[in-house]
Amino acid sequence: MRKLLIITVFLALPMMALAQRPIAMHSHNDYNRVAPFWEAYSQGCVSIEADVFLQDGEILVAHNREDVTADRSLRTMYIEPIAKVFRENGGRMWKGSEERLQLMVDLKTGESLPGVVALVEEYPDVFTTENGVKIVITGSVPAPEDFDKWPSWLWFDGDFQRNGKIEYTPDQLKRIALISTDFHRFAKNWNGKGRMINSELEAVNKAIADAHAAGKPIRFWAAPEGTTAYFTFYKLGVDFFNTDYPAKCALFFSDWTNKNFRMGRREVKAGVTGTKRLDKATRDFQGFQNEKMMLSKGVDVYTPTYKSDGSKKKVKNVIFLIGDGMGLSQILAGAYANGRDLSMLRMRNMGIQFYNPNDDFIGDSASGGSALATGEISWTRHISANEDGSVEYPSLCDYFHAQGKSTGVVTLGDLADATPSVFYSHTAERDSTEKVTRYLATNKSLDLLAGSGTDYFEDPRQDGFDLLAGIKANGFSYTHDALSVNSIPGKVICADQRMGQYAREETLSFLADITRESIVKLKSLSKKGFFLMVEGAKIDYAGHSDCLPASIIETLSFDLAVAEALKFADSDGETLVVVTADHETGGLTILDGDLATGHVLAVYNSDDHTPSALPVFAYGPGSQYFTGTYLNIEIPRTMRKIVRK
Repeated sequence: MRKLLIITVFLALPMMALAQRPIAMHSHNDYNRVAPFWEAYSQGCVSIEADVFLQDGEILVAHNREDVTADRSLRTMYIEPIAKVFRENGGRMWKGSEERLQLMVDLKTGESLPGVVALVEEYPDVFTTENGVKIVITGSVPAPEDFDKWPSWLWFDGDFQRNGKIEYTPDQLKRIALISTDFHRFAKNWNGKGRMINSELEAVNKAIADAHAAGKPIRFWAAPEGTTAYFTFYKLGVDFFNTDYPAKCALFFSDWTNKNFRMGRREVKAGVTGTKRLDKATRDFQGFQNEKMMLSKGVDVYTPTYKSDGSKKKVKNVIFLIGDGMGLSQILAGAYANGRDLSMLRMRNMGIQFYNPNDDFIGDSASGGSALATGEISWTRHISANEDGSVEYPSLCDYFHAQGKSTGVVTLGDLADATPSVFYSHTAERDSTEKVTRYLATNKSLDLLAGSGTDYFEDPRQDGFDLLAGIKANGFSYTHDALSVNSIPGKVICADQRMGQYAREETLSFLADITRESIVKLKSLSKKGFFLMVEGAKIDYAGHSDCLPASIIETLSFDLAVAEALKFADSDGETLVVVTADHETGGLTILDGDLATGHVLAVYNSDDHTPSALPVFAYGPGSQYFTGTYLNIEIPRTMRKIVRK
């Protein structure tokens, strides 16, 4: 009963798209699994190995003679299950895939081969047809000169001869399915950690090249296994990865294109990656279009003049840029893809902030954003308010407005989402979007708001409340074009649906363009200066979607906005620029890459927020006060102190 349950669980697992995996997996000593065949099959292993002995006329599966038992036969453990799946799928092992399964039968003694042949020939429609399951004999393989004595459908495992060469005749080579060889024959010292020593790396590369020159795939047995081994063998061009942990190996190589970014290249089938509903405010996000997740070249990086950096000059303007979900790994991934350079990394004053909320170890955009907006430690899901929502915490917009400065909030996301809304509204629940947006009809501290979300103003979702009329009565003009805000006099609310879309090559500078226009707009509204918050919203979306290419592209788009802020700060001399995040999303870990090609290999360890500490970058007068390690609430508190001076 337990065995049947295990098999049912494996069959219930969703099949991973074999085409998305860049390397074939070989389930080594498969009979040692909890559910032999089924576990490897469910994980998409295209090669499976079973060791066999002949005993009492039966082909039995075991690694050692003393482990042989009558209930573990090749027929019941492999041949019958394979035949069942093959027939149910209409002559295929996997629905929707032409990939052939390779069953490698490891003969522990040569006398087993006739019995294996006789057994397999009972299932001619499965194993002996041209497109059927390949039976490959390994272990006690017959002498090459005897290959032609066996049925033409039978394949054999090849190896290098003692002189280190592949010396089969052309006819013998036709019967070889692959080259399998002992890894330690070429690299005795590598344990799968770090880089192989050059001499061993050269030997491994030569073995791979020799096998490929013979027109055969290669598999190394007795090779190290683990994260570094996975991507090392992939980069070297190994065809079959020899694994004792199919599920672990399959997880690493699954969804491969979303774990890799290479500047100027994106090899992926059309489709969408992403969570359609992250929360109520982002209900309309439809995910990242896979074939759009590429850039032909990197972005330009701005080098500040540093003339006003760290000076004691009075701060007139503050530009606060928040990369939603942007941890240090997201920044570094963008930098590695962009030649190890970003505008934000050229800001010399840096700090580290913790963002743990009052009620949990891990924060969200609401608690993290509220702390950055108000200087008060918040609760998860709360928007600039106390625990029960009865006390409204004033935001930086309130503070700077009281000083006579103009204020603005710009987001490449929904204008009622947590990060932008913490600067103009208050509620104990972030999904109370109707309550959040109604603050726009009464808020007197905001001069500019730009983001996506036309439905708040144009659809009847406000329970009879006419929000569009309310914001106009509050003195706001309303537009759909974020790039036109500078041409509209007075206070402006912009609901531009383009701001809800993901960044791609043709729109990469969109946030930077809006940032530049918003600076000009706010500067014109007050001679006493301005405060502007700019959010790169979809770095977070990419983390929730486990999509590295989207994260890199969104980070580079955000960095272009950082460059615009730095350019203005240099031209103005009285502007403080602060760059940070509200939280990290996904637990991103960079594993490998190539500076020459802008290649980054990274994996997400989660599809949600993590408690990773966040970098803080500062530039301009007072930027030196943002160095060190502190809670996120110290960032707005420091801004207020600096501007008060």
